[in-house]
Amino acid sequence: MAFKQLDLIDPILKALVTEGYTTPPPIQAQSIPLILEQRDLLGCAQTGTCKTAAFAIPILQLLYKNKGEERGPHKIKVLILTPTRELAIQIDESFAAYGKHTGLTHTVIFGGVSQLHQTNILRRGVDILVATPGRLLDLISQGFIDLKFLKIFVLDEADRMLDMGFIHDVKRIITKLPAKRQTLFFSATMPPEIQKLANVLLTNPAYVEVTPASSTVDAIDQSLYYVGKADKPNLLMHLLQDEKIITALVFTRTKHGADKVVKFLHRNHITAAAIHGNKSQNARQHALSSFKGGSIRVLVATDIAARGIDIDDLSHVINFELPNVPETYVHRIGRTGRAGNTGIAISFCDADERAELKDIQKLIGISIPVIHEHPYPISISSFSAPVAAPQKPGPKRSRGFGNYDKGKSRNFNSRRQAN
Repeated sequence: MAFKQLDLIDPILKALVTEGYTTPPPIQAQSIPLILEQRDLLGCAQTGTCKTAAFAIPILQLLYKNKGEERGPHKIKVLILTPTRELAIQIDESFAAYGKHTGLTHTVIFGGVSQLHQTNILRRGVDILVATPGRLLDLISQGFIDLKFLKIFVLDEADRMLDMGFIHDVKRIITKLPAKRQTLFFSATMPPEIQKLANVLLTNPAYVEVTPASSTVDAIDQSLYYVGKADKPNLLMHLLQDEKIITALVFTRTKHGADKVVKFLHRNHITAAAIHGNKSQNARQHALSSFKGGSIRVLVATDIAARGIDIDDLSHVINFELPNVPETYVHRIGRTGRAGNTGIAISFCDADERAELKDIQKLIGISIPVIHEHPYPISISSFSAPVAAPQKPGPKRSRGFGNYDKGKSRNFNSRRQAN
């Protein structure tokens, strides 16, 4: 099916041609006609299935066809609520790309920066508002945002809202929406709490599910390395010697851990930057732009960025540490293998992460293939051993963040390099 078969208007088709899009992926092919019928929609689609366009394109068309209804300042007709700053910016960029020939106005608001620029735009009026929950509630309470003219509400990444503790803010925002509206609800997974929220928000919704909930994209080649915690930095450096890894997105569990990995890579002459909640918005955007532009090779991120990084050509995701929540693994590796491309997801697992690994493999329904041939292996049998009692301090051992001995890895011949 081509986009032309979806009865899209010429201004949108023209923009899609400019972006190089000719054939809609399944989530778009199924969702666009239903949204154009002005039905409520419940979409269950994993990360990397291009669902932003699935709601952005039909929303732009619906607004464009009714553009002559009102005169005077633009009033907010569409609200897209999303959990992270990075994802909000990405969605706003999508509206800019697909709607460049429609004359519709849009803006994005999020916390962590001065609100002055945002409020100046809101005073002039916009048709489409993309927002994170906290800043939206702040500006509503200050009188800068009025939602009474809203026609369409989109709740994106609903399960991530739950994971990040925004569910109460979402419920407060829902009370401020007009009762008569079209609601689009998207989530990568559907835990019971999210299903309950969907039941409250949606009226006789159409349901679109492009892949089973919590599955991983088939185009992603997954592999697992058993490695001691102290040797993880050295194994990371070892893998990065492969010139096939042009860019890599590395995930850690903590902000401190992300900063330590970046410092280690810098000492070993690898260009890298960290992106996490302690970084200013400007620093995060600069790091992301540098990564997209190719001036840094490695971006180290915590899970706050797991759904906000949209890079079509990202080839490698590396889980330096396994996530505590198994669904997060799906979101992390979904940063690669996007837009029809293939991708590679590599995970490190130490003895303390055996429970996380078990939960992840149960969720995705497969055993991740293990790479045994590498310089820092640990015995898999140690995973079944009880956790040892703390020992008295002995001679200091390298914790992996010192000088790296590149000579150790010259004979490495893993399946990854063979590919």
